[in-house]
Amino acid sequence: MQPIVLCGPTASGKTELALELARQTDGIILSADSRQVYKRLTVGTAKPAGAWQNGAYRVDGVPYYLVDFLDVTDTFNAGAFKARAGEIIQKNPARQIIFAGGTGMYLHAFFVGMDELPQSTPQTREILQKLLTEHGKEALHNVLREKDPSSAAAIPAGNVQRTMRALELYMLTGKPASELKSGKFFKLPDEKSSFWVYLDWEKEALNERIARRTEQIFDGMTEEARTLLAEGYTADTSALKSLGYPQAIAFLKGELSRKDAVERVATLTRQYAKRQRTWFNRYANALRIPLACAADFDAKKIARDILSRGK
Repeated sequence: MQPIVLCGPTASGKTELALELARQTDGIILSADSRQVYKRLTVGTAKPAGAWQNGAYRVDGVPYYLVDFLDVTDTFNAGAFKARAGEIIQKNPARQIIFAGGTGMYLHAFFVGMDELPQSTPQTREILQKLLTEHGKEALHNVLREKDPSSAAAIPAGNVQRTMRALELYMLTGKPASELKSGKFFKLPDEKSSFWVYLDWEKEALNERIARRTEQIFDGMTEEARTLLAEGYTADTSALKSLGYPQAIAFLKGELSRKDAVERVATLTRQYAKRQRTWFNRYANALRIPLACAADFDAKKIARDILSRGK
Protein backbone atom coordinates (compact mmCIF):
# COMPACT_ATOMS: atom_id res chain seq x y z
CA MET A 1 0.00 0.00 0.00
CA GLN A 2 1.25 3.44 -0.86
CA PRO A 3 1.57 5.86 2.04
CA ILE A 4 -0.99 8.66 1.88
CA VAL A 5 0.51 12.09 2.50
CA LEU A 6 -1.91 14.77 3.67
CA CYS A 7 -0.36 18.19 3.34
CA GLY A 8 -1.49 21.78 3.39
CA PRO A 9 -1.29 24.94 5.46
CA THR A 10 -1.94 25.18 9.16
CA ALA A 11 -5.62 25.05 10.23
CA SER A 12 -6.61 23.28 7.01
CA GLY A 13 -8.05 20.19 8.69
CA LYS A 14 -5.25 17.69 8.11
CA THR A 15 -5.60 16.06 11.53
CA GLU A 16 -9.36 15.52 11.25
CA LEU A 17 -9.03 14.09 7.76
CA ALA A 18 -6.11 11.85 8.73
CA LEU A 19 -8.14 10.38 11.57
CA GLU A 20 -11.04 9.69 9.24
CA LEU A 21 -8.74 7.99 6.71
CA ALA A 22 -7.23 5.89 9.50
CA ARG A 23 -10.68 4.77 10.63
CA GLN A 24 -11.70 3.80 7.10
CA THR A 25 -8.49 1.85 6.44
CA ASP A 26 -7.45 0.64 9.89
CA GLY A 27 -4.39 2.77 9.31
CA ILE A 28 -1.85 4.55 11.47
CA ILE A 29 -0.88 8.21 11.37
CA LEU A 30 2.59 9.72 11.35
CA SER A 31 2.58 13.39 12.24
CA ALA A 32 4.83 15.68 10.20
CA ASP A 33 4.52 18.64 12.52
CA SER A 34 7.68 20.08 14.05
CA ARG A 35 5.90 21.42 17.16
CA GLN A 36 3.47 18.63 18.03
CA VAL A 37 6.51 16.53 18.91
CA TYR A 38 6.74 18.30 22.27
CA LYS A 39 5.26 16.96 25.45
CA ARG A 40 3.24 19.45 27.52
CA LEU A 41 2.43 21.68 24.54
CA THR A 42 -0.94 20.50 23.35
CA VAL A 43 -3.38 23.38 23.02
CA GLY A 44 -1.04 25.83 21.36
CA THR A 45 0.29 23.30 18.85
CA ALA A 46 -3.20 22.00 17.97
CA LYS A 47 -2.03 18.53 18.94
CA PRO A 48 -4.93 16.07 18.80
CA ALA A 49 -6.13 15.14 22.26
CA GLY A 50 -5.10 11.59 23.06
CA ALA A 51 -3.38 9.35 25.59
CA TRP A 52 -0.40 7.01 25.68
CA GLN A 53 -1.47 3.35 25.61
CA ASN A 54 0.76 0.32 25.03
CA GLY A 55 3.65 2.40 23.80
CA ALA A 56 1.70 4.53 21.34
CA TYR A 57 -0.10 7.83 21.52
CA ARG A 58 -3.69 7.08 20.59
CA VAL A 59 -6.42 9.44 19.44
CA ASP A 60 -9.86 7.83 19.67
CA GLY A 61 -8.07 4.50 19.42
CA VAL A 62 -6.02 5.44 16.34
CA PRO A 63 -2.22 5.12 16.75
CA TYR A 64 -0.82 8.60 16.17
CA TYR A 65 2.96 8.60 16.00
CA LEU A 66 5.64 11.30 16.27
CA VAL A 67 3.66 13.50 18.64
CA ASP A 68 4.00 14.17 22.38
CA PHE A 69 7.35 12.45 22.92
CA LEU A 70 10.02 15.17 23.10
CA ASP A 71 11.11 17.12 26.17
CA VAL A 72 10.52 20.86 25.88
CA THR A 73 14.26 21.58 26.02
CA ASP A 74 15.17 19.23 23.17
CA THR A 75 15.32 19.89 19.43
CA PHE A 76 14.14 17.81 16.48
CA ASN A 77 14.98 18.00 12.79
CA ALA A 78 14.22 16.51 9.40
CA GLY A 79 16.90 13.85 9.70
CA ALA A 80 15.54 12.62 13.01
CA PHE A 81 12.02 12.63 11.56
CA LYS A 82 13.12 10.52 8.59
CA ALA A 83 14.81 7.96 10.84
CA ARG A 84 11.93 7.63 13.30
CA ALA A 85 9.29 7.49 10.58
CA GLY A 86 11.20 4.71 8.83
CA GLU A 87 11.37 2.68 12.02
CA ILE A 88 7.63 3.01 12.64
CA ILE A 89 6.75 1.96 9.10
CA GLN A 90 9.00 -1.10 9.33
CA LYS A 91 7.15 -2.18 12.47
CA ASN A 92 3.75 -1.82 10.77
CA PRO A 93 4.16 -3.48 7.35
CA ALA A 94 0.49 -4.41 6.95
CA ARG A 95 -1.05 -1.08 7.97
CA GLN A 96 -2.06 1.83 5.78
CA ILE A 97 0.42 4.61 6.53
CA ILE A 98 -0.98 8.14 6.65
CA PHE A 99 1.37 11.09 6.96
CA ALA A 100 -0.27 14.32 8.08
CA GLY A 101 1.38 17.64 8.74
CA GLY A 102 2.50 20.99 7.51
CA THR A 103 6.26 20.79 8.07
CA GLY A 104 7.20 20.40 4.43
CA MET A 105 10.89 19.84 5.10
CA TYR A 106 10.11 16.71 7.13
CA LEU A 107 8.00 15.21 4.36
CA HIS A 108 10.53 16.16 1.71
CA ALA A 109 13.35 14.60 3.72
CA PHE A 110 11.48 11.32 3.99
CA PHE A 111 10.20 10.94 0.43
CA VAL A 112 12.90 12.75 -1.56
CA GLY A 113 15.88 13.03 0.75
CA MET A 114 17.99 15.91 1.96
CA ASP A 115 21.65 16.70 1.76
CA GLU A 116 23.86 15.26 4.48
CA LEU A 117 24.99 18.40 6.26
CA PRO A 118 27.11 18.83 9.42
CA GLN A 119 25.24 18.51 12.69
CA SER A 120 25.02 21.34 15.17
CA THR A 121 27.63 21.49 17.92
CA PRO A 122 27.26 22.89 21.44
CA GLN A 123 30.00 25.42 20.69
CA THR A 124 28.39 26.92 17.58
CA ARG A 125 24.96 26.91 19.18
CA GLU A 126 26.31 28.71 22.26
CA ILE A 127 27.98 31.42 20.16
CA LEU A 128 24.85 32.05 18.11
CA GLN A 129 22.54 31.95 21.11
CA LYS A 130 24.71 34.56 22.83
CA LEU A 131 24.52 36.79 19.75
CA LEU A 132 20.76 36.39 19.66
CA THR A 133 20.33 37.10 23.37
CA GLU A 134 22.60 40.15 23.43
CA HIS A 135 21.76 41.75 20.09
CA GLY A 136 18.49 40.25 18.82
CA LYS A 137 17.29 38.42 15.74
CA GLU A 138 17.92 41.32 13.37
CA ALA A 139 21.62 41.30 14.27
CA LEU A 140 21.69 37.54 13.76
CA HIS A 141 20.19 37.92 10.31
CA ASN A 142 22.60 40.76 9.47
CA VAL A 143 25.53 38.44 10.14
CA LEU A 144 23.98 35.86 7.82
CA ARG A 145 23.52 38.54 5.16
CA GLU A 146 27.24 39.31 5.39
CA LYS A 147 28.43 35.69 5.36
CA ASP A 148 25.81 34.05 3.13
CA PRO A 149 23.74 36.60 1.14
CA SER A 150 21.92 33.90 -0.82
CA SER A 151 20.59 32.18 2.31
CA ALA A 152 19.76 35.53 3.93
CA ALA A 153 17.63 36.46 0.93
CA ALA A 154 15.67 33.21 1.21
CA ILE A 155 15.20 33.21 5.00
CA PRO A 156 12.88 35.74 6.67
CA ALA A 157 14.63 37.83 9.32
CA GLY A 158 12.15 36.62 11.92
CA ASN A 159 12.88 32.94 11.34
CA VAL A 160 15.52 32.53 14.02
CA GLN A 161 15.82 28.75 13.74
CA ARG A 162 16.60 28.76 10.01
CA THR A 163 18.91 31.76 10.36
CA MET A 164 20.90 30.04 13.09
CA ARG A 165 21.12 26.81 11.09
CA ALA A 166 22.45 28.62 8.02
CA LEU A 167 25.03 30.41 10.16
CA GLU A 168 26.01 27.13 11.81
CA LEU A 169 26.70 25.59 8.41
CA TYR A 170 28.91 28.52 7.50
CA MET A 171 30.76 28.33 10.82
CA LEU A 172 31.29 24.57 10.50
CA THR A 173 32.35 24.46 6.85
CA GLY A 174 33.41 27.97 5.86
CA LYS A 175 31.00 27.73 2.92
CA PRO A 176 27.54 29.22 2.36
CA ALA A 177 24.67 26.76 2.58
CA SER A 178 23.90 27.14 -1.15
CA GLU A 179 27.28 25.57 -2.00
CA LEU A 180 26.60 22.58 0.23
CA LYS A 181 23.32 21.54 -1.38
CA SER A 182 23.09 19.04 -4.21
CA GLY A 183 19.68 19.92 -5.62
CA LYS A 184 17.55 17.34 -3.78
CA PHE A 185 15.67 20.27 -2.30
CA PHE A 186 14.11 20.94 -5.70
CA LYS A 187 13.23 17.37 -6.67
CA LEU A 188 9.69 15.97 -6.40
CA PRO A 189 8.57 12.69 -4.79
CA ASP A 190 8.34 9.61 -6.97
CA GLU A 191 4.65 9.16 -7.81
CA LYS A 192 4.97 5.41 -7.25
CA SER A 193 6.28 5.81 -3.72
CA SER A 194 3.43 7.82 -2.18
CA PHE A 195 0.04 9.39 -2.84
CA TRP A 196 -0.02 13.09 -1.96
CA VAL A 197 -3.17 15.03 -1.11
CA TYR A 198 -3.18 18.81 -0.77
CA LEU A 199 -5.97 20.61 1.11
CA ASP A 200 -6.35 23.69 -1.06
CA TRP A 201 -8.32 26.28 0.91
CA GLU A 202 -9.20 29.64 -0.58
CA LYS A 203 -7.15 32.31 1.15
CA GLU A 204 -9.95 34.20 2.88
CA ALA A 205 -11.66 31.05 4.09
CA LEU A 206 -8.39 29.78 5.57
CA ASN A 207 -7.70 33.13 7.21
CA GLU A 208 -11.10 32.94 8.90
CA ARG A 209 -10.28 29.47 10.21
CA ILE A 210 -6.93 30.73 11.49
CA ALA A 211 -8.54 33.68 13.27
CA ARG A 212 -11.17 31.47 14.88
CA ARG A 213 -8.69 28.84 16.00
CA THR A 214 -6.27 31.43 17.38
CA GLU A 215 -9.02 32.90 19.55
CA GLN A 216 -10.02 29.44 20.73
CA ILE A 217 -6.54 28.24 21.69
CA PHE A 218 -4.89 31.38 23.02
CA ASP A 219 -5.97 31.03 26.67
CA GLY A 220 -4.92 27.38 26.75
CA MET A 221 -1.60 28.25 25.14
CA THR A 222 -1.07 30.95 27.73
CA GLU A 223 -1.69 28.50 30.58
CA GLU A 224 0.80 26.04 29.09
CA ALA A 225 3.40 28.81 28.88
CA ARG A 226 2.58 30.00 32.42
CA THR A 227 3.09 26.51 33.84
CA LEU A 228 6.47 26.03 32.16
CA LEU A 229 7.73 29.47 33.17
CA ALA A 230 6.67 28.81 36.77
CA GLU A 231 8.82 25.67 36.72
CA GLY A 232 11.89 27.68 35.75
CA TYR A 233 11.90 27.31 31.98
CA THR A 234 12.52 30.49 29.99
CA ALA A 235 11.35 32.03 26.75
CA ASP A 236 14.54 30.64 25.16
CA THR A 237 13.41 27.06 25.80
CA SER A 238 13.14 25.27 22.45
CA ALA A 239 9.46 24.43 22.72
CA LEU A 240 8.46 27.91 23.88
CA LYS A 241 9.82 29.39 20.67
CA SER A 242 6.96 27.67 18.82
CA LEU A 243 4.56 29.88 16.94
CA GLY A 244 2.29 31.77 19.34
CA TYR A 245 4.06 31.03 22.60
CA PRO A 246 6.35 34.11 22.55
CA GLN A 247 3.23 36.27 22.22
CA ALA A 248 1.52 34.37 25.04
CA ILE A 249 4.59 35.02 27.19
CA ALA A 250 4.54 38.71 26.24
CA PHE A 251 0.90 38.81 27.36
CA LEU A 252 1.81 37.17 30.68
CA LYS A 253 4.53 39.77 31.20
CA GLY A 254 2.11 42.61 30.49
CA GLU A 255 3.97 43.59 27.32
CA LEU A 256 0.93 42.93 25.12
CA SER A 257 -2.78 43.09 25.80
CA ARG A 258 -4.74 39.92 25.15
CA LYS A 259 -6.33 41.48 22.07
CA ASP A 260 -2.98 42.55 20.63
CA ALA A 261 -1.37 39.21 21.42
CA VAL A 262 -4.18 37.27 19.72
CA GLU A 263 -4.01 39.52 16.67
CA ARG A 264 -0.25 39.11 16.49
CA VAL A 265 -0.47 35.32 16.70
CA ALA A 266 -3.13 35.28 13.98
CA THR A 267 -0.96 37.47 11.75
CA LEU A 268 2.10 35.28 12.24
CA THR A 269 0.00 32.18 11.56
CA ARG A 270 -1.33 33.66 8.32
CA GLN A 271 2.24 34.42 7.26
CA TYR A 272 3.28 30.89 8.11
CA ALA A 273 0.34 29.51 6.12
CA LYS A 274 1.43 31.57 3.13
CA ARG A 275 4.90 30.03 3.27
CA GLN A 276 3.37 26.57 3.55
CA ARG A 277 1.18 27.17 0.48
CA THR A 278 4.25 28.27 -1.46
CA TRP A 279 6.12 25.15 -0.38
CA PHE A 280 3.37 22.63 -1.16
CA ASN A 281 2.26 24.25 -4.41
CA ARG A 282 5.34 22.84 -6.08
CA TYR A 283 4.06 19.28 -5.64
CA ALA A 284 2.21 19.41 -8.94
CA ASN A 285 1.13 15.75 -8.87
CA ALA A 286 -0.73 15.97 -5.57
CA LEU A 287 -4.47 15.41 -5.57
CA ARG A 288 -5.84 18.88 -4.79
CA ILE A 289 -8.97 19.14 -2.67
CA PRO A 290 -10.48 22.59 -3.34
CA LEU A 291 -12.15 24.10 -0.27
CA ALA A 292 -13.95 27.42 -0.34
CA CYS A 293 -15.97 27.35 2.88
CA ALA A 294 -16.65 25.25 5.97
CA ALA A 295 -19.43 23.35 4.23
CA ASP A 296 -16.90 21.99 1.73
CA PHE A 297 -14.93 20.24 4.44
CA ASP A 298 -16.69 16.90 5.00
CA ALA A 299 -13.94 14.64 6.30
CA LYS A 300 -15.82 11.38 5.69
CA LYS A 301 -16.70 12.31 2.13
CA ILE A 302 -13.21 13.60 1.32
CA ALA A 303 -11.65 10.46 2.81
CA ARG A 304 -13.83 8.23 0.64
CA ASP A 305 -12.90 10.30 -2.42
CA ILE A 306 -9.20 10.02 -1.62
CA LEU A 307 -9.41 6.26 -1.20
CA SER A 308 -11.38 5.82 -4.41
CA ARG A 309 -8.77 7.77 -6.34
CA GLY A 310 -5.71 6.40 -4.61
CA LYS A 311 -3.07 4.70 -6.69
